[in-house]
Amino acid sequence: MSKLPWWFTGSLSILAILGLTVGPIGALLLQGGQSNWSLLLEDRYLRQVIWFSFYQALLSTLLSLVLAIPLAQALSRRRFWARGLLLRLFGLSLVLPVILVVFGIVTVHGRQGWVNQLLSLFGFESISYLYGLIGILLAHVFFNMPLAARILLQSIDSIPSNHWRLSDQLGFNSWQLFTRLEWPRIRSALPALASLIFMLCFTSFATVMALGGGPKSTTLEVAIYQALRFDFDLPLAGMLALLQLVFCSGFLLLQYKVTTTEPQPNHSEPLLLRPDRTSLGVKMWDSLVLFICLGVFIPPLLAIISSGFNSQLWTALHSSQLWHALLTSIIIALGAALLCLLLTLGLLHSTRHLRLQLMRRRSAAAMEALGSIILVLPAVVLSTGLFILLRNIADVFTLGPLLVLLVNALMALPYGLRTLQLPMERITRQYQQLCTSLAVKGWARLKWVEWPLLRKPIALAFALAMMLSLGDLSAIALFGSQSLQTLPWLLYQQLGNYQMQDAAATALVLLVLSIGLFSLIEGVLGGRDAVHK
Repeated sequence: MSKLPWWFTGSLSILAILGLTVGPIGALLLQGGQSNWSLLLEDRYLRQVIWFSFYQALLSTLLSLVLAIPLAQALSRRRFWARGLLLRLFGLSLVLPVILVVFGIVTVHGRQGWVNQLLSLFGFESISYLYGLIGILLAHVFFNMPLAARILLQSIDSIPSNHWRLSDQLGFNSWQLFTRLEWPRIRSALPALASLIFMLCFTSFATVMALGGGPKSTTLEVAIYQALRFDFDLPLAGMLALLQLVFCSGFLLLQYKVTTTEPQPNHSEPLLLRPDRTSLGVKMWDSLVLFICLGVFIPPLLAIISSGFNSQLWTALHSSQLWHALLTSIIIALGAALLCLLLTLGLLHSTRHLRLQLMRRRSAAAMEALGSIILVLPAVVLSTGLFILLRNIADVFTLGPLLVLLVNALMALPYGLRTLQLPMERITRQYQQLCTSLAVKGWARLKWVEWPLLRKPIALAFALAMMLSLGDLSAIALFGSQSLQTLPWLLYQQLGNYQMQDAAATALVLLVLSIGLFSLIEGVLGGRDAVHK
């Protein structure tokens, strides 16, 4: 390793990333260029798809934030026994496969779900409201409300202790505390947070495909999939993918413009109890907020577990199809996570040298931006480009496992970069001079300095990449077949065929696998004695 120049690993990573993205983008441009754009953009159905894509993303963002702000306040005010568990569950929502949550939502809100069973118990007629906009909003709020609440809670916790003491001395009520202390911190975090949630909802694929319910609730990503797999209209699929690419590029640019450096909480200060915590009205309000938010978040999780333990569980667990899908999922997820980690470490090894040794910060930032190119190239768009690029060269369904693995590795790359960038640069700042003076370099430095300090961040990056791949439905939807099935794809097919008991068993296996692998990787690879700062 010491004999390799500093730029070698980064160059390999960049070449691999560009090789997997430039070709598909070029194929999309060629196919999109064959379309009559003026006629297509005048198509009423296409305008409906574009409008609904923006509309559902905007509503999802607003609902998530409207619930997350009072939820963050309530969590800041209250210190109840399950608070820590609840925050850990909020973190769990980030790694749960989307189709798994969709199954939980169907179990709770479907035609035969818990809500309708409760209505029947009290003599009311069952209602059908899940499929369409409401179902999409329920799923998006499930994922994004906890994310927003955790970020906003960190913003509130960053308020200095002396501000709370002064407000208590001045006799501020709850509204004054909000307007004078909390809102300035929340407002500074909202633009970047809102743009992030909007982009996540705009590029949502599995949620809309499973809960859309028809043409009126179709987004661009689902329309791309339908044009490719159902109609085999390559020019239309290419044109829609290019539109999605343009929109995502605009969203990412907007997110970059509105993102500011957030103040970090000072953990050295003692945690103060807020002066408004004893007000009866505030207690009632916090209870109502927690009841509503937990009513959205907790039941789907419970439904996954309770529905899985049904009378057909043992029979379903003996299904060869289930275990074949499980093995395929693990192999693809392991390969994607390993490739993602190699690309991430190779890229950051070079950018770290550029930024800290050569002081070329712009060049380092440009290389890292190339590593995050997938942020403007959603999985469906990248998969469509690969399909169009390779269809005349090879059998894309034979190459399906490899293509799914490559797409999933690229999708996880931005998470790996964000997880490992700061720890790797911190090590160089703290130990570079010591390593130079002791002539510790190459594999010796990796073994004695880098690995003990990077063990936990590497484990987290690897676990996140595995979870993202394990829950993928975008790439497998395009390249999947009867011989290539993963657990999410099998679960989606079972839900589509109303095989609810089989779906419940598959969902339970997927839940146990997701939580088990994430915990195992963090515990074993991360290690108890690893240094983590």
